[in-house]
Amino acid sequence: MSGECKHNSRNMKRSGDSEGEKRRKRRRLLHELGDQKIPFLGPSDRGFQQLWDSSYSGLVLRRSCSLPAELHSRVQAALLTLRGKGCLLRDLVRVRDRDVFTAVSRALLGEPGHTYRYLDTRLFAIPWHSEDPEVKGQNCCDADLRAACKALWELNTFFCSDVSQLKEGDRLTHCGKGDVEAKQGEEGDTESKHSEDSKNSEGGDSESRQSEEGDTESKHSEEWDIESRHSDEGCSGTKHEGEWESELKHSAEEGESSQSKQHSEGKCPAWGTKDVSGTETEPAGLGAQEKPVTELKHSLSDYHIQDTDEPTSRQGCSQPSPPQVFTGPVKFNVTLLNYMDPGAAPQLKEEPYYGMGKMAVGWHHDENLITHSPVAVYSYSCHNDKGESGEGGSGEKACWRIGLKVAWDIHTPGLILPLESGDCYYMRDDLNSTHQHCVLAGEAARFSSTHRVAECSSGTLTYIQSRCQEALSNLHTDPETGSHSLLALLPTTLQHCEEIHNEVEFEWLRQYWFQGQRYARFCSWWSSPMEQLERDWRLMETMTMLFLATVEEEGRAGEGRREMAETLLSALTDRHQQRQTWRDRCHSSLAQTLPPEEAPVDRPFWGVDDPSMPLPFDLADIINRVESLLWRM
Repeated sequence: MSGECKHNSRNMKRSGDSEGEKRRKRRRLLHELGDQKIPFLGPSDRGFQQLWDSSYSGLVLRRSCSLPAELHSRVQAALLTLRGKGCLLRDLVRVRDRDVFTAVSRALLGEPGHTYRYLDTRLFAIPWHSEDPEVKGQNCCDADLRAACKALWELNTFFCSDVSQLKEGDRLTHCGKGDVEAKQGEEGDTESKHSEDSKNSEGGDSESRQSEEGDTESKHSEEWDIESRHSDEGCSGTKHEGEWESELKHSAEEGESSQSKQHSEGKCPAWGTKDVSGTETEPAGLGAQEKPVTELKHSLSDYHIQDTDEPTSRQGCSQPSPPQVFTGPVKFNVTLLNYMDPGAAPQLKEEPYYGMGKMAVGWHHDENLITHSPVAVYSYSCHNDKGESGEGGSGEKACWRIGLKVAWDIHTPGLILPLESGDCYYMRDDLNSTHQHCVLAGEAARFSSTHRVAECSSGTLTYIQSRCQEALSNLHTDPETGSHSLLALLPTTLQHCEEIHNEVEFEWLRQYWFQGQRYARFCSWWSSPMEQLERDWRLMETMTMLFLATVEEEGRAGEGRREMAETLLSALTDRHQQRQTWRDRCHSSLAQTLPPEEAPVDRPFWGVDDPSMPLPFDLADIINRVESLLWRM
C-alpha cells in the first residue's frame, strides 16, 4: 500500500474513534441550545442590504426578467423534457458508512467524459451535445434529449460570460413590473406545453424516503447535512459554556420578534428595486449579535459532517494532485440538475439553527470544485409531474429560498433570499468556502441547474484512460502465442500498477454499475468507454496473477521477494475488503427498493469456475497464501 493510502487508513481510524464523542457533543449542544434560534434577515427586514454587503458580498442575484426570454423558454422546456423522460433520479449515496437516498432527484450534464464526485458517489455526465451529432460522429441519444442538453449548454455559455463580466460591488439586477408579467405568461405557456407527457422521476418509494431520514434520536440528525463536507473551521474559545446561553436567547428573541412581524405578509417579495450599493443603517435589535460567542462557535465546529474525511473515503488510491485555485476566465464544465416536488416529500426536516423553514438540502459547501471558483444557479418553479401547482399559500415560505450563513459563526445573522421562478444567483470569490448555504423548500415543484467548475484532475475519461495505459505499459504480450509477462518487477512499479488496478475497479467500474449505468437507457455515450475500461481492467487482473506467481516463485532473492509480497498483500487485502463493501451495497435493503432499470448492478462479478478470469473474485485464499509465505520468510 502506498504511503498515501496508509496515511488515509490511519485518518479513517482516528475519525471512527472520535465519532461517539462527536455525537455526545451534538446532544449536549442541542440540550443547551434548547428552543432558541439564531437571528436571520430576509428582504423585508431592516438592515438586510447592509448585512448582504458586509457579510455576504460574494452572493449575486440576477432577477429572472433580466435574462433573455428565449433562453428562459428553451431552458425551462429542456428541464421539463428531462423530467418527462425520467432522467432525474435520486442518488443512493454514502454517509458515515451508511447508504441513504438523496431527497432531490438529480442528473449531471457537462463536458463529454467528465464526472462529478460527492458523498462517495461518482456521477457520469450526459454530454452537452453542443455540436451537431453528424459533426461529432456519434448519435448516442434521441433528438429531444440532445435538444434539451444543448439548451442547458446555452445557459452554461450565458453564465460563463455573465459571471466573467461581474464587477466588484455587483449584488443584483433590476427589472420593471411589465417584464415580470410578460415572463410569468411565458412560463405558463411552457408548463402547459409539457405537462401532459411528464412522468414521475422521483425514484424509490415511501419506504426509501423514510430510510433517508437517518437517525431519529433528535431533530438534528446527521443526514440534515447530507452534502456538508467542508466543515473543518475551528477557533479558540474564551467564554465559559454557561455564558452564551442567555446571550443567544436575548439576541434570538429580538431577531425572531422582528422576523415574525415582517415575514407574516405578502408573497415572494419583488425586492429587486433595492439599491445595489445599499445605504441602510444598522438594524435595531442586533446589538447582542455583535458580541462574540466564541465558545459556542468553537463547539459547533464539530456539528456538521466534516470534509476532512472526504479524501480518506476515496475508494482507489490515485496519486494526489496539488489543489487547483481558480484564476479565470470562468468556464463551467458541469451542471448538476436537481428536482424536488415538496408535495411528494412530506417529511422534510426543519432548518435547525435559525428556524428558516423546511429544508430540501441541508447546510453545506458545494464540494469537489476548483478552489474559489464561482457557482451559478438557475431556479425554476413549476407544476409537478401531475400538472399540479403548489397550494398557493402566502408569505415568503411559499417561495423557494436560499439560506446562507457564515460557516461556524453564530454572531453574524443568517441571510435568506427568496427566489422567483427564473431567478439566478451566483456564489463567487471565496463565498462557497467561507460560508454554507441550504435550500429551503417552497410549495411548488422546483428545478435548479447548478453550474460548477468541477475539480476534474482525476475525474475525466481521458484521465483514467491514461492511467490504464500507465499500468498496461508494464505488460508484454507475445505477438505469436498471446502469452503475457511483466516487463519490470521493481516493487514501486508493481505497487503503482496495483493502485491503478484498484482505482479503475472501485472509482470507475463499480461506481458506474452501481448507478451510473442508469443513464445508458437515455444516452449511450458512456457505454463503449466503460466496456474498454473493463477490458483494460481484465488485463490488470492478469498482471496481478503474474505478480502473485513471481512472489510465490521459489529461489527469488529474499529481501526483494519480501517487499514484493508485502506490496501484493496490501493491494489484495484492500481489494478484497472493497469488493465485499460494494457487494453489500448492491444487495442492501435500500437498493432492493429500486426498480430493475435503476437498481445497482454488482459488476464486475464472476463465479469460482469462470475460465475467462485469471483470479477468483473472492481473494481470501490468495491472501492467506501470501500471509503464509511472509511468515515463512
